[in-house]
Amino acid sequence: MARPHRKHLLTSVQMARFVAHGAHRIDAVVPAEMNAEAIDVLRAGIPAVPYGTPLSETFEEGSFAQRLVQLPEVAGAIRSFVGPDPTVDHHAVHIRRAHEGSAQNLHGDAIIDVRPDAFDVQLMYYPQEVTLEMGGTLSVPGSHLRRTNESDTGRYQNLRGQTRLVCPAGTVVFLHHGIWHGGRRNDSDTDRYMFKIRFNPTVRQLRLWNTDDLDGPAVAAELGQLFPWYEHATGRLEIYNRVRLWQALIGDQTYDPDYWVTRVTNRPTRVVAPRSLNPHAPAPAQESA
Repeated sequence: MARPHRKHLLTSVQMARFVAHGAHRIDAVVPAEMNAEAIDVLRAGIPAVPYGTPLSETFEEGSFAQRLVQLPEVAGAIRSFVGPDPTVDHHAVHIRRAHEGSAQNLHGDAIIDVRPDAFDVQLMYYPQEVTLEMGGTLSVPGSHLRRTNESDTGRYQNLRGQTRLVCPAGTVVFLHHGIWHGGRRNDSDTDRYMFKIRFNPTVRQLRLWNTDDLDGPAVAAELGQLFPWYEHATGRLEIYNRVRLWQALIGDQTYDPDYWVTRVTNRPTRVVAPRSLNPHAPAPAQESA
């Protein structure tokens, strides 16, 4: 893939928001003519590829899927998240039939992946306008760094602050691989289509975006966001986890605006000679210079 122009890369504030929320949404980024083409393409299916296929080799030249990932804003987001030359974990077409009558349980994808300093992203493309009646994808902002077994969250029916996607046609959403989500029931008269691609990085995810605003106060504000479902105490662990991830992404282990990490990693190495309980004991020998 061609290198995206700098103006299409994400900003530091957008990256920090992704680290906090676990998602990045671009409304109506796919042109109307491509959306009109998409349903027939997705209905026919897109050929699968083996795990680890380079993105540059995944889709046929000039195909709908290749044109999708080469759209400037889409390509810029991919580059910002996983860098140049990512590989494709898998891709799939998801169809939620009209009046299907069932919904997907809340879950996290590949939750055995517990890397604290790296992540995969999933692109989700919606070729149609998605209304509330059509269901949309439910997700829980800020859940992506909360470690659970894949389907443990399926017992939960509703969490405060969860979102159900309602969007215009041509919307693309990028999700952290760990975010809790699930496809909702489609109560409309129209089949709902979604195309998903999961990308794996092949380079260290270090300052891959436009870092011009890296030192601005808005970055720390994004990283410090709380969400309604967080517990008063345990919810603070989410901030700790996202600061650790941000440290890895910027290559600076000292970044810690509110000292969440500093407090729990404080292990001084200077040793002070202990005082003897015997007041007549000789003073410890001084180290020679």
